[in-house]
Amino acid sequence: MSEFAFELELCAHLESRHERIFARQLGASVADPGGRILDVVGIEPTSNLEERAAITSESIPDAAIESDVGTGRARYWKDAFDDDCHPDHARRVTERACEIGFFESERRNGREYVRQVARYPEWFDRIVGIENKPDLGRPGDLESQLRTDVSLALVDEAILATESYVTRAHLNRIPEEVGVWRVHREARDEQTDGSAIRIEVVREPTPLPVEKPGIEPLEFHPGRTDVAVVSVAAKARARRRLAERAYGKGWRTYDVPACGACSPTDADERGATLPHCVWNDRVVDAAAECGPTCPGYEPADAPAVDLEAERDRQTPWRADPTGRRRRQSGLDRFG
Repeated sequence: MSEFAFELELCAHLESRHERIFARQLGASVADPGGRILDVVGIEPTSNLEERAAITSESIPDAAIESDVGTGRARYWKDAFDDDCHPDHARRVTERACEIGFFESERRNGREYVRQVARYPEWFDRIVGIENKPDLGRPGDLESQLRTDVSLALVDEAILATESYVTRAHLNRIPEEVGVWRVHREARDEQTDGSAIRIEVVREPTPLPVEKPGIEPLEFHPGRTDVAVVSVAAKARARRRLAERAYGKGWRTYDVPACGACSPTDADERGATLPHCVWNDRVVDAAAECGPTCPGYEPADAPAVDLEAERDRQTPWRADPTGRRRRQSGLDRFG
């Protein structure tokens, strides 16, 4: 089974059983942006999730959240950002925040003033990071990746998910704080409650110290590792960025092939519509695998699938929130 198919099926299974916000392929490093990508992230919401969902379906830029723009009196946009925020970046953040409905804008004497449409709520609590490795016989950089997760402690729990039989040798090679799941793909029956997946918990994860400074490995050399000490404040900002990206992105970031051999799975049965290929008899990555070079390719219109509507229907995320604008700020900006 490909890691792509494994990831999608695991996300569909977890989403059907938890109120968490799940997303795929998100950066989870601080000192080295992009240095660590988590396969799956689960964001555990607080009771304030509805307040967050009512603002916008998109990820809110962190600089907009941290700015001095409040919900009271509107401020000149340039005065709302710290001196260390480059004006070009501040301008882009302001435009994006207005575009998605987190800021509203008005013109005064040729200047643009902005305010938040609502206070940013503390909408998330715990964050779970899941590393997918269906075949432990091909571990790649698994050990170093998991050690980074543990030493940095950006997520509250780190879990390894695999289809392989997990031996004592496997467990000894990964940090003891990391939880281990063995994922069984089997026929639907009463035991699996209608799902094609059953999760066997081989080892429970140990909570990581997210409230303490973290150590982020940067470069590995023979006999030494270059690291960065990440402060508690920097970790808190990174966790908020991670939660926001997860909220805006989700995990349905894939295409359904325009091919006659594609028979998308039934969301009513599987909890999600997945790009299943009849010719390959498995879930496929349309962007990487499908097209005229595939022997089973049959030119056809792409199936009518609305993944955004499906996410809206089956999760706490809202595709078209009512928003909190008090005026048509998009028009005001050009007055």
